[in-house]
Amino acid sequence: MTDTVANASAGTASSVMPRLKMAGITKRFGPTIALGGVSLAVHAGEVHALIGENGAGKSTLMKALSGAHQADTGAMWIDGQPYQPKSPLDGRDFGVAMIYQELSLAQHLSVMENIVLGDEPRMGPFMRWGEVRRISREALAHVGLEDLPLDTIVSTLSNAQQQLIEIARSMATGAKVLVFDEPTSSLSQHDIENLFTLIRELKAKDYAIVYISHFLEEIQEITDRFTVLRDGQSVGSGVTAEAEVANIIAMMVGRDVKDLYPRSDRVVCERVCEVRNVAGIDKPADVSLELHRGEVVGIAGVVGAGRTEFFRCLFALDSVRSGMIKIETISGNAGGNFTPHQLWDGGVGIVSEDRKREGLATELSIADNLTMASQPFFITPGWQSKACEPWIEKIPIKCASPFQPIDGLSGGNQQKVAIARLLHSNVDILLLDEPTRGIDVGSKAQIYQLIDELASGDPENGIKPKAVLMISSYLPELLGTCDRIGVMCKGKLGAIKAIADVDEHSIMLEATGTEDMQ
Repeated sequence: MTDTVANASAGTASSVMPRLKMAGITKRFGPTIALGGVSLAVHAGEVHALIGENGAGKSTLMKALSGAHQADTGAMWIDGQPYQPKSPLDGRDFGVAMIYQELSLAQHLSVMENIVLGDEPRMGPFMRWGEVRRISREALAHVGLEDLPLDTIVSTLSNAQQQLIEIARSMATGAKVLVFDEPTSSLSQHDIENLFTLIRELKAKDYAIVYISHFLEEIQEITDRFTVLRDGQSVGSGVTAEAEVANIIAMMVGRDVKDLYPRSDRVVCERVCEVRNVAGIDKPADVSLELHRGEVVGIAGVVGAGRTEFFRCLFALDSVRSGMIKIETISGNAGGNFTPHQLWDGGVGIVSEDRKREGLATELSIADNLTMASQPFFITPGWQSKACEPWIEKIPIKCASPFQPIDGLSGGNQQKVAIARLLHSNVDILLLDEPTRGIDVGSKAQIYQLIDELASGDPENGIKPKAVLMISSYLPELLGTCDRIGVMCKGKLGAIKAIADVDEHSIMLEATGTEDMQ
């Protein structure tokens, strides 16, 4: 595929000279080649997607752009002028602004203090507060927050509002190039739509925008051109509207991915879990469902609907105020009286949405994390290695050895370890909370394949199908992997419907409580 620069009438480039040009950028960390001669060109009035698996070199390239890393070789230009930042402050002075997935605002300061932070207008030792307010109001007007009180403490704002403050700060510094790194990872659908509206407005004002995301549907919607990185190399680029998703994925992973959402023949077997009118202390408010071997059941809903709280009640991490939970492999009615240890012994396993704080012990090795829930009394390195290697090969987990520190793995490989721990313990019921959040398309494809294999089983070899209950905010994922889907709204779970009876539109109507208004 050739790299085609669209003309201004297509809304992708307002001049022949790129606003940002990076040529032959290389970067080594010891023996590791993070970037091997990467080139990138982004025009004013263009949204350019930077795509690649975790570890492909996207972050390193953007850190070289911002001045956080110094490239070993290569050259950069902004508006035709040579650009060699020595620090992020240099990058900001040249007009490069980074809007990271993890926002870099000072939570204890006010909105206006954050907007001018690091570039405060002063007269001698004294802050020029009138100028601070003027700059802040002008910057906030760019992002639609002109009515927000300037003395509002940032920590009291929502994630979406904080992201807009971060963008406003970029406006105040005179940015020409904006880099959005996974900007929608913690936003609701409504906030995503608002962000996309703002990005289109910034594009119309001739900003050059680099957009990094693992969501190819977003990239198709909001970007004009794309560049794909793999193993620190530029492996493809082109016009987004002319590219097929399958071809982009093939560039990313280095092989054809014929079906992102595989679906083998699944046979629904015996019931393994029954939930009746379960309510937590706050959320959920009312949840009923049945789960069987041989099926994947999805739970959709907007942020704050109570989906994670339901999983925490189901796995006895939070108290159940009322209702009944029955696990067929454990005698008795839970009613909130099971312990996580009893559930684990009864074949129930959970993968948390927050793998770094709840799902993994990040200071330990792969082997420790994978085997910690099911170990003999005496543990030896030989036993751990033998226990881990089949899962490392099967899933697969890309690592140097089972004893590699887990915090050295990419997000996708960390998530595979979290799932492998459940499989090592041979659980029958898998509770997966946002199992592919923040991981690349190649790793997603492998996890979708694994979910399909678990739900299908292998009867010929005596392997029973598992039961999978999955939360996801990514609707294509639910529609692609699940057999049935229920929608949670304000703590209540609606009817579980067959996949043939739902679509993205109907799910969003139910999730936002507007279904009856149509």
